[in-house]
Amino acid sequence: MDKEMQILQYIRRNPFISQQELADLMGISRSAVAGYIAQLTKRGEIKGRAYILRDEGTIACIGGANLDRKARGKQKVRLHSSNPVTIVESCGGVARNIAENLGRLGCKTSLFTCIGEDKEGEWILQETRKHGVDISQVWRLPTQRTGTYTALLDIDGEMIVSLANMDIYDALTPEMYAEKWSHIASAQAVFLDTNVPADCLAYIIGRCREENIPLFVDPVSSAKAKKLPQRLDGVEAILPNREEAELLAGMSIQSPEDCVKACRKIRERGVKHVVVTMGEQGIYYQTEGVSEHFAPYPTDVVDVTGAGDAFASGLLYGVVSGESFADACRLGLAASALTLQTEQSVSPLLKPEQLMEIVNHYKKER
Repeated sequence: MDKEMQILQYIRRNPFISQQELADLMGISRSAVAGYIAQLTKRGEIKGRAYILRDEGTIACIGGANLDRKARGKQKVRLHSSNPVTIVESCGGVARNIAENLGRLGCKTSLFTCIGEDKEGEWILQETRKHGVDISQVWRLPTQRTGTYTALLDIDGEMIVSLANMDIYDALTPEMYAEKWSHIASAQAVFLDTNVPADCLAYIIGRCREENIPLFVDPVSSAKAKKLPQRLDGVEAILPNREEAELLAGMSIQSPEDCVKACRKIRERGVKHVVVTMGEQGIYYQTEGVSEHFAPYPTDVVDVTGAGDAFASGLLYGVVSGESFADACRLGLAASALTLQTEQSVSPLLKPEQLMEIVNHYKKER
């Protein structure tokens, strides 16, 4: 049996076992055991004494957690004037939304984000924890305000203007992620959004590549996608919408043929899987030797907010559950369909059996 596998088996039986005890059991020197343990720790299989093993099925979500406010006009909005509105507040942020979605789907999920020492931040954390998300690694930054996103909607629901205060994320550094790396590396997969600074993105992408940790990236917006490094080697999958894909590929996408070419250009930057989300047109997926278009599942659309985050969540759920990438995409589309049926950014309808029911129903019809 492989020596590293043997060491892991002994540690599972006794997490407090000493290196000398391991050496005696295996008939090798203590220094040789130390070398194997150093490699296992570097890869994230072990994360400290007592030796903590990689958590099968855990997903680490890195990125934004904000307070979202929607102010909806009670009558036609008039600029340069006072407008009566109805305000609704909810938890937001791409990484946070995906962590909650995954929690609702029964996945073990940990959130790596930052909040200010304010009531908004604490409310976001407590709401997120209710869905089984581990919030123990969140940074509380006393000199910063928790991120907020405020949208002013007209009476018909069309957005007039949105205001984002995300300065808090500029306080994050690669050193802060390095300190928490053993917790991140213990996950089966990592999800990363581009709310974090460019140097942090490069650091996380580089370490995941070195340590063979599957990394899934959401570019969030065209402006934030510019922060990604040119080389994306080691990224398992990137999930841009059409506009973000245009920026990442450096070309316009006007047709299915353009989409094929854009995905190829993005993959040339080192990404294994590219999934372009295209709203009513579904998704376009490309990997080595495979290109496929998936139509969306039919559903009654109430609100499109959160559909992209739901797709990423369903995809990640499928991947850690051992599904093929194509079937994981189908689960993502099913999660989107459920989220479109509700006004909430994170659908209370999300359950594994619901996703499987939608996928299996439409598989039979094909």
